[in-house]
Amino acid sequence: MRVYSPTTRPESWAAKRKQIKRAWTSPFFYLDWLWEWAAFLLSNWKFLEVLEYLGSLSVLVAVILYVSESGDRTKQRHYQAWQVINTAQGKGGSGGRIEALEELDADSVPLVGVDVSGAFLQGIRLRRAHLTRAIFNAADARNSSFRYSDLTDSDLHFANFRQSDFRAVNLAGSNMDDTDFSGADLTEANLAGASLERADLSDTTLHGIEWRKIKSIRMANIGGAKDAPDGFVAWALANGAIETEAGASDPPGKDQ
Repeated sequence: MRVYSPTTRPESWAAKRKQIKRAWTSPFFYLDWLWEWAAFLLSNWKFLEVLEYLGSLSVLVAVILYVSESGDRTKQRHYQAWQVINTAQGKGGSGGRIEALEELDADSVPLVGVDVSGAFLQGIRLRRAHLTRAIFNAADARNSSFRYSDLTDSDLHFANFRQSDFRAVNLAGSNMDDTDFSGADLTEANLAGASLERADLSDTTLHGIEWRKIKSIRMANIGGAKDAPDGFVAWALANGAIETEAGASDPPGKDQ
């Protein structure tokens, strides 16, 4: 902020004129002398100083209002994101749902029970998301990341999660019948109580998965599965799983 202080009173024109050495410079000296007087008079005008203070105060008030209303702006943004998701429910395509879901997740908003069935969500990033009882059936979410997310009791049947990141995801109790996990990474995923009937687990990384309480794996394809825990393959085959090369017998929903 500028500090206003009175300037020195300018000398008279008679005194100023004595400094002129060439007659043709007189107009310039005269203008300079007038500006000196203008500056002197304005420096003593307190109204300008008051205006300066008011300007600084208005900036401070604007900052305070902006900070105080940040919560309302966040709520409005979240409301708009949910509007996008709910309006597109049951429809194909993305409909802006990728951005809306990622924005809500970035703000740690729970996505419990969200319904994105049939949606096009390729490449979505929902890490550490709260997706309990979410509905992803028939959704196309290839090349996506759900790392560390909670998808407990979710409906993922017929969904396409090829080449997706499911590391350390909680899938306990979820319906993954006919789901395509080909080439996905399920390292340390919790599959307790999950149903994987006819699921495609070909070329899927299964290191450290929780598998001993899987509800059903009948007709699931585990051909080419990588780093499976000791005993898993034998157990899966004994409980109806099959081993075929990727693409040799695509389960329903493979080309979604």
